Amino acid sequence: MKEEIVKLIKLQAIDSEIAGFDNIIADHQAVLAGREQAIVEKQEAITVFRGKIELLNQKQQETKSEHDEAGIRVKDRQNKMMQVQTSREHQALLKEIEENKRVYKETEDRVLQFIEQIESLEEEVATLENLCSGEQQLLTEEVEKVEKEIKRIESTKKAIVNQREKEAAALEAPYLKRYAMLLDKRDRLAVVSVNVNVCQGCYMALPPQQVIEIRKAEKLHTCPTCQRILYYKTPEDMAVEK
Repeated sequence: MKEEIVKLIKLQAIDSEIAGFDNIIADHQAVLAGREQAIVEKQEAITVFRGKIELLNQKQQETKSEHDEAGIRVKDRQNKMMQVQTSREHQALLKEIEENKRVYKETEDRVLQFIEQIESLEEEVATLENLCSGEQQLLTEEVEKVEKEIKRIESTKKAIVNQREKEAAALEAPYLKRYAMLLDKRDRLAVVSVNVNVCQGCYMALPPQQVIEIRKAEKLHTCPTCQRILYYKTPEDMAVEK
């Protein structure tokens, strides 16, 4: 039985190493995904700003038309002032002139506000476009580096996977089946050591008698809490690892 336990320990070590490779690759890909997302978010912001600019331009044109029409009405009413016959008509024209002057001034102010808002948004768009351009260039360079690194990792991983296949083939079928099930259900960690009477998978204390039996290694033992396969690690083993 000790031999089978040793095989399981070796297999777990190999699977942990493979998982480490997968985690490194996932980390690299997550960094790239994060940079891609940052660019996408800036591009989306640019689209929103351009939509606002378009709307402001439309409002500016409408207000400019209103402004021009008010100016035309002021001149028209001023010309008519010279033709009126009565005081009542004169007062009515004066009122219209004053009202159109007010509209003329208000619309002029609003046009200037629209221009300022548009210029501010255009500056934002220009800044974001420059950032996107720079980040896209850096992303292209980073993708090339990451692809090379992943190829290197995959090459190393392939050799480890080949070794795993040999180790797995040497293990008796029932033990391999149980190991594979635990590996899948217990976050890629199926075989763990016992340290100071504690399972190093779930960190729950084990019954003293079970620990004694685990040290004997006469049969396969599992943690009563997490069901992982257990083996005893001596102080000498831990000293070697350190």
